[in-house]
Amino acid sequence: MQITARGDYAVRAALSLAQAYPRLLSTQAIATEQDMPRKFLEAVLADLRRAGIVRAQRGAEGGYTLTRPPREVPVGQILRAVDGPLAGVRGLRPEQTSYPGAAQHLPQLWVAVRASVRRVVDEVSLAELASGRLPAHVRQLTALPDAWEPR
Repeated sequence: MQITARGDYAVRAALSLAQAYPRLLSTQAIATEQDMPRKFLEAVLADLRRAGIVRAQRGAEGGYTLTRPPREVPVGQILRAVDGPLAGVRGLRPEQTSYPGAAQHLPQLWVAVRASVRRVVDEVSLAELASGRLPAHVRQLTALPDAWEPR
């Protein structure tokens, strides 16, 4: 799975909003805290607003806040809001792929990859991520001997 800059920024911005919840945070405050370009952040926050994850309030005391408590916002929802489906194969969803001959069973692998990604990002809330208290099955994945090694 490739995490785009947009996805990374969206999750980081949402974590800032989770930490401040239910207070409003300005775009500038988030950009400064997370060291990200404000204009790019504004576009990301607009995607999150359209998806119903954040709401904006205009004015001098305005800013952004989550529409639900952080424990009710899974990371996967944020990633989908800015980047679309979690797993794609040449622009298709894994279950839409079909191959002849020796590759005929490949769609099963692509579906399993998507299910594996979902099992992490859809089962970790902003509250869990912000606090560092990840679900046991996610912590176990990070504890695997080669988990932190590049391949």
